[in-house]
Amino acid sequence: MANDLTTLTPTQIDALCEVGNIGAGHAATALSQLIKKKIMISVPDVKVIQVADLENLLGDRNTLVAGIIMNVLGDITAKILLLLNRESALSLVDMLLQKKIGTTKVLSEVGNSAIKETGNILAGAYMNALNEFLGLMLLPSVPNLVFDIAGAVLSSITDGFDAVSPQILSVETQFSEANENIIKGYLLLIPDTDSVKVLLQSIKVA
Repeated sequence: MANDLTTLTPTQIDALCEVGNIGAGHAATALSQLIKKKIMISVPDVKVIQVADLENLLGDRNTLVAGIIMNVLGDITAKILLLLNRESALSLVDMLLQKKIGTTKVLSEVGNSAIKETGNILAGAYMNALNEFLGLMLLPSVPNLVFDIAGAVLSSITDGFDAVSPQILSVETQFSEANENIIKGYLLLIPDTDSVKVLLQSIKVA
């Protein structure tokens, strides 16, 4: 088997989508309990994309984005990146702080903490679901929030890697309140090249 995530079959991608839905459900429950308000998180799409296409997810390399970056510790070496454009990040802060969408214009320290905690909860829930599915031990590190143009944020994901896989796993993630104010972002799993083989061997579908 080639060490290439594009060799994943449609059935395996469907299974990963279901894993994403399970993780999103757990994250939504945890987030709702935290802020005492019902927040829904859905996973409409899981796909393998090229690292080179990353900066086009939210516009172009000069688009202002919020990136919550975590290292994955355990059986593989990878990074998790929750990527939101500027407007989505500010709207998510409003949702979490129970303000009218559009209220927040600048990311404050409280807003910064709210987004990082959201990334923490989402990554933790997704990693737990992935652990159960893959039979691996994957743990996310403490999140680091970067607010910059897409090109700068995405160039930082290679820090500490000998070689990044040219393909990554993209989990489109939507936050909403009672199906209103839908905010879209992407949860990205970015493995190093040596970890791709481990992931491919672990993604078994009955």
